[in-house]
Amino acid sequence: MLTFVAGMVSVAPIIIYKLSWKYFPEFNLFNYLERFDSNLLGFTDIMILPVSVILSFLLVGMIEEYMKHLAVKTVDDNRFKDIDDAIEYSIVAALGFAFIENIMYFFYIWQYQGIDTLYMSFIFRSIFSTFAHVLFSGIYGYYYGIAHFAEPIFQEEIQENRHPFIKLVHRILNLRSESLFKDEKTTQGLMYAIVLHAIFNVVLEMNLTFLIVPYLIIGYVALTYLFSRKKNHIRYGKVIGRAQNTLDYEENRQA
Repeated sequence: MLTFVAGMVSVAPIIIYKLSWKYFPEFNLFNYLERFDSNLLGFTDIMILPVSVILSFLLVGMIEEYMKHLAVKTVDDNRFKDIDDAIEYSIVAALGFAFIENIMYFFYIWQYQGIDTLYMSFIFRSIFSTFAHVLFSGIYGYYYGIAHFAEPIFQEEIQENRHPFIKLVHRILNLRSESLFKDEKTTQGLMYAIVLHAIFNVVLEMNLTFLIVPYLIIGYVALTYLFSRKKNHIRYGKVIGRAQNTLDYEENRQA
């Protein structure tokens, strides 16, 4: 419940940020993206978007996904027992965030467009937008869980596969490998969530609503794959999961 409330509260800074534009227009980062309006990005001959729109959606995704990350990190960071918790808490925070976001959106439609248009928006956002938030945060939660619960041997395996340039930077800055590993995996999860969020918004902006269901299905398949990958990590002792915790508990009880 606390995580759900934290997800709801994480919308507040975004609201405050938007309200500040009235008094401090220079705080509105979206204004600086308008300089890219003349630059167009074409997906096909009939699907063209200004680069400013793409960048705006990336910025929106970054703000929203980072706020959900802060909700989980602030409330639940010390409550995680395994990678499953990281995924589940991330999803619960996303539900809290989506709950408030939808209420604000419904109020806006009711106030400015009338109640006649509210019905379809209610169905769409309650089902598809909420499910999208769950998918994005679930994928992020997997990497956040890896950051917390990867065993040292798995961390070393991942670190060995880094690009040589990254390894060089680590040596020059003398950064702690364990702390750096956590930051890297958390950032990786955030980047995936941000990009997926931006693509979802671009599809809506281009009015390609027929792609929404296939896109969410692909996202669900990706999340399912990460769950199965997580189970394999647990099975081979690469990360700490509930299966491993249960096994340890049984061994300690028998001892």
